[in-house]
Amino acid sequence: VSVDYRRAPEHPLPIAYEDSWTSLKWVASHLNGNGSDEWINRYADFEKVFLAGDSAGANIAHNVCIRVGTEGLHGINVEGIVLVHSFFWGVERIGSETKQSEHLDFVDNLWRFVYPTSLGSDDPLLNPGFDSNLGKLSCKRVLVCVAENDLLKDRGWYYKELLEKIGWGGVVEVIETKGEGHVFHLFNPKCDNAVSLFNQIASFINHSG
Repeated sequence: VSVDYRRAPEHPLPIAYEDSWTSLKWVASHLNGNGSDEWINRYADFEKVFLAGDSAGANIAHNVCIRVGTEGLHGINVEGIVLVHSFFWGVERIGSETKQSEHLDFVDNLWRFVYPTSLGSDDPLLNPGFDSNLGKLSCKRVLVCVAENDLLKDRGWYYKELLEKIGWGGVVEVIETKGEGHVFHLFNPKCDNAVSLFNQIASFINHSG
């Protein structure tokens, strides 16, 4: 199911989060096989639901999974999430960010642009390290995909460290694509690295417990 959430600046955050949550609840409404979409009624396995996204979509997938853990959603078991080149950030520079001066302010300003009423770059929606509900991430497995030349790469590795540090009970895995930048697979989906990435994601989903 692809979520066509409303986008900033015409629809500033947190609208995209709410649209995505509403969409997941709509999927859950098919639990008894009498929902409005016949394909979901017939084929959906509600015991093995995966949430996935690229960039901002990865951020949303993470936050929706947190919301499942904090609010609950009857009939939906989120088996795992796939976070591809996640749009996470923070005030404190980490990893290779400390060696870069270009584009850092751009990310800060971009967040303020799409979410004018936000608390800033350490908003828990953007910086999981400031989310007191991180341990309630409602899935068993996480696949984090990063790209070597992506400014956001270190945020993916940091996410893994956070989950391990707080003792989250699931399994988190990171795969890094060498020589590529942010969402390269969307610009050139037939290149070898993109095909490899797609195969690894498919393997992660197909080998669920």
